[in-house]
Amino acid sequence: MSPVVLILGVLVVAGIAAYFGHLAQEKRRGEMRALASSLGCSFHADDDGRGSAHEHFDVFDQGHSRRFYNTMTGSVTVGDDTYSVRGGDFLYKVTSGAGKNRRTHTYRFSYWVVHLAWPTCPAVRIRPENLFDKLAGALGFDDIDFESEEFSRRFHVKSNDKKFAYDLIDPRMMEFLLPRLTTTLELEHGKLLLATGSDTWTGEQFKRQLAFAGEFLKRWPEHLVARLDAGAPHA
Repeated sequence: MSPVVLILGVLVVAGIAAYFGHLAQEKRRGEMRALASSLGCSFHADDDGRGSAHEHFDVFDQGHSRRFYNTMTGSVTVGDDTYSVRGGDFLYKVTSGAGKNRRTHTYRFSYWVVHLAWPTCPAVRIRPENLFDKLAGALGFDDIDFESEEFSRRFHVKSNDKKFAYDLIDPRMMEFLLPRLTTTLELEHGKLLLATGSDTWTGEQFKRQLAFAGEFLKRWPEHLVARLDAGAPHA
């Protein structure tokens, strides 16, 4: 095969891939726009410039060429209360190697951010435990452990306020989270984040995650909510 034919073949394949990639993006955009409309949210197909307000969450602090897109914003009834929310898709790239071995991979995932009534709420992160967590634990870098051995084994929990974490994740909350939490759940700067950090959600998954957020918030212990409402210290 001549070099010219080979180059033309590569260009054709690249063009076809780009075309179908464009169709997939347009389909996704349409689905997200319809979802935003059903939730009573506004929709921004491209980065609306306000995503940086959430970059303090670790899940957004990865790679380079970061971009929030297919963004939904508005006030949504979650459980028994109405919250200001932001959700959508996030993209980042990771480049490795050098020269001819230089490769760039693109990663995308979906998320919800729910704005809470307590801007000084302590930071807490709860996520399914993975192999690296177990290795870190074996080396002495442990997370917060709870009375429930199953919960401590299944989930990795970090907080800048252990007392708050223990108060929040009481036996009733552990019973709720054990069969349901499949994402990273993070509280920081008065916001609740839900994201897997690894995949995009369907419209139904977005709705289920939002419903989960409502159920989670509804189960906060009353004495803890009262303390937050009063602005009392947690330690």
